[in-house]
Amino acid sequence: MIGGARQPREDGPPPVPPSHQGCAIRPVRVHLPAQRGELRDRHEDGHHLHHLVWRLGPGVRVCSSAVLGGGIGPRAWILNAQVPGGYPRLDPDRHLAEIAASEGLTGPGAGLMTAADVAAYTTGHDGGVTATVTTGLGVRGWAAVPESATRTPHRPGTVNIVLTLPAALSDAALVNAVATATEAKVQALLDAGLDCSGTPTDAVCVAAPEPGPDGGEPFAGPRSTWGARIARAVHTAVLAGARPAVDLS
Repeated sequence: MIGGARQPREDGPPPVPPSHQGCAIRPVRVHLPAQRGELRDRHEDGHHLHHLVWRLGPGVRVCSSAVLGGGIGPRAWILNAQVPGGYPRLDPDRHLAEIAASEGLTGPGAGLMTAADVAAYTTGHDGGVTATVTTGLGVRGWAAVPESATRTPHRPGTVNIVLTLPAALSDAALVNAVATATEAKVQALLDAGLDCSGTPTDAVCVAAPEPGPDGGEPFAGPRSTWGARIARAVHTAVLAGARPAVDLS
């Protein structure tokens, strides 16, 4: 079950050498329901920042485009960490591992990063699916652009989507779930009145129980049972997060 208790594992992130540890990270717990993650805050280089942590139960796997622990496989945790605008580091995976270590997270995990205010996260719920979204739209645009535009460095503004659901999905359905979540994100951005498909650094994580002998649900497209729930949950959460961006435009 997602969000259940688990025993620490010994195959966690490798220790970070002192020369790479940077400033001290002092996290503080703010209680939230486990399925939405735990909201935490920390202090780095004079910045007061937040991150969300999902401590997943045993037998959970994740499909994600996360900078740390991306791909498909068993994951013990998910971390969505806020960083300052103009992020200066060139090792985001190591930085995320440092934050994970400060939280006592062990075992394989998935780590996402954003310059958006993580404390302003939004959620959507539908039929057992929970979508938790942090919406940073300061650097937004369309996915298909001229080649010259793809050479420009991009800041981690980022719409990050973390989905948890109670149904096991096949490999194909996990990939389909990421596509469905992305479609729903774009629909929500358009419904909010924004002229974009997202930001250059958007990421998605889908967490679901490992499938048994039956292989899990075979479909997660927007007209399948679980895909439709994913789409509605993501649309609700992204729309709620995007509306403030419209107000500031």
